[in-house]
Amino acid sequence: MADHAARIHRAPVDLMLRTIEREYGVFLRSEARELGYDDKAVRNALRLRLWRRVRHGAYCFFDTWEKADPVGRHLILARAVMRSLEGRVVLSHISALVAHGVAVWGADLRRVHVTRIDGGVGRVERDIVHHAGRLGDLEPVERIRMLVVPADRAAVEAATVIPVEPALVSMDSVVHRKLATPEQLVERYGELEHWPGAQKLQLVMRLTDGRAESPGETRSRFLFWSQNLPAPDLQYEVRDAWGALAGTTDFAWLEYGVLGEFDGKAKYGRLLGPGQDPGEVVFAEKQREDLLREITGFRVIRLVWSDLGRPVVTGRRLAGFLRRAA
Repeated sequence: MADHAARIHRAPVDLMLRTIEREYGVFLRSEARELGYDDKAVRNALRLRLWRRVRHGAYCFFDTWEKADPVGRHLILARAVMRSLEGRVVLSHISALVAHGVAVWGADLRRVHVTRIDGGVGRVERDIVHHAGRLGDLEPVERIRMLVVPADRAAVEAATVIPVEPALVSMDSVVHRKLATPEQLVERYGELEHWPGAQKLQLVMRLTDGRAESPGETRSRFLFWSQNLPAPDLQYEVRDAWGALAGTTDFAWLEYGVLGEFDGKAKYGRLLGPGQDPGEVVFAEKQREDLLREITGFRVIRLVWSDLGRPVVTGRRLAGFLRRAA
C-alpha cells in the first residue's frame, strides 16, 4: 500500500524527469535529487526497473532503454557522456555518425568516441574513447543538444578505427543522405591521411558510392568487389515500351542479362502502406519482379543477409549464375 502511495506521489516528479529525458536523452542524479529523490528512492527505482543507470550519475527510464535498439542505446550513452563532459569534448568518430543518423553497421558501439578540445590526453575508459586529435579550424555542429564533428569528418575519422566494410557502409550512407559530397570526403581524407589507421582510407574512398540505399546494398557491393565479381550498375531503371518506369533494381549486370536485388526485412517495412498486410507487400514485390523479367528478358537473383555473412560461398554462387545467364 505504501509503495502504491509512493508511486502516486512520484508521478508528477517522474513526468518532470521524462521531460528532461526527452530533452537531453538522460537525467542526472543531481536533477533527480532536486526533485526529491534521495539515495534510497534512487535505489528503489533501479531495483524496481523503473530506471536504468546509463553510466555513473546518469539515468534513463527503463522502458526507454528497453525499446531502443543497439544504435539507439549508443545514442543514449553518448548523450550521458556529453552531459558529464560538456565543454571539454566534442562527439566524434562512430558516435558522431550515430548522432547524424548515419548507418553504422558492424561498428563497436560499446564505447562512446569523443575528441578532446580542452587539451586532455587520449585514453580509453570503460565506456569512453578519448581522442586527442586536433580540430583545427573545424567548426562542430549541434545535434540533439550535443556538439558533434560534421558528418564528413566523422566518416573519415571512423574509417581509421573500424574495418573497411563497416567504414564503407557509413561512407555510402553519408553520401546517400547528402550529408557530404564525395569531393568533401576526399578533402577530409587529405587532412587525416597521416593518422594512425588511415592506410585503408584510400580503398574506402575509392569504393564509396552514394547510390547504395542501405547497408545491405553496400555490403553486397563490397562482396562483389572482394570476390572479384563484375561491378554492376546501381539503381538500374527498367522502363516499359512506352518509356514508363516499371521499377528500379539495386543491381544490374547488363552484359550478362542479370538483375540483382538485396532483400532485407527493413525493405518490406519501408514498402508497407497504412493498414497493408506484409503478405500483400511480398506478393506485390513478386509481381514487380515478374514484370521486370518480362520487360527485359533478364534473370533475377536475390541476396539476403545470410548470403553476406558467407562471401566466398555467395561469390561462387553469383559467379556461376552470371556465367549461366550469359
